[in-house]
Amino acid sequence: MKQDLIKELFEKFEAACYEINNVECWSARELQLLLGYNKWENFEKVIGKAREACTNAGENRDDHFPDVRKVIEAGKGAQQMIDDVALTRYACYLVAQNGDSRKQEIAFAQTYFAVQTRRAELVEQRLLEYERVKAREKLSQTEKQLSGILYERGVDDKGFAVIRSKGDQALFKLSTVQLKVKLSIPDNRPLADFLPTISIKAKDLAAEMTGLNVQTKDLKGQSPIE
Repeated sequence: MKQDLIKELFEKFEAACYEINNVECWSARELQLLLGYNKWENFEKVIGKAREACTNAGENRDDHFPDVRKVIEAGKGAQQMIDDVALTRYACYLVAQNGDSRKQEIAFAQTYFAVQTRRAELVEQRLLEYERVKAREKLSQTEKQLSGILYERGVDDKGFAVIRSKGDQALFKLSTVQLKVKLSIPDNRPLADFLPTISIKAKDLAAEMTGLNVQTKDLKGQSPIE
């Protein structure tokens, strides 16, 4: 494919992009022409295959192929409403994968949307990793505060470990030691380093609640380890 054609197609695909609720989309009617399809009926068949592929991949097709209405000029200044589909980047990628690969436009789109989809996946992955790191940092701070509260009330490191293990037992139905064995975690590594974000957040909330309970029990003259 010639360099000037690649540049032209790239600019057209970028210009056709618009947003719905902060999500990048392409009009199926516009994408039809960009991909070299003259008849909407033929392009609808490609969209149908893409929708099936989306469902087979475990995705909600309505999130990627929402039906919309589009206003077009019908001549002499008149306007007409026609059916359209808003396609996300992922939907466009599936459409390109199910299109006629003999068309240069399809060949370009397969690469274009694959690269863009992969970039989006990488961004999402990094955001998830960032969220996990922040949750892990928050848990460390909460446990440090809890340890300080317990220390002031005469609870040593061994007692703190007992309380933390009871918390794990309540959350996961297994003690800290049992969880480490189940997940093949080395004894010298914290359990939270190997947990998913949602479990880390659950441990953080449990630690916060434990701290409040310890303070309440201390006011009543009870042992915080009871």
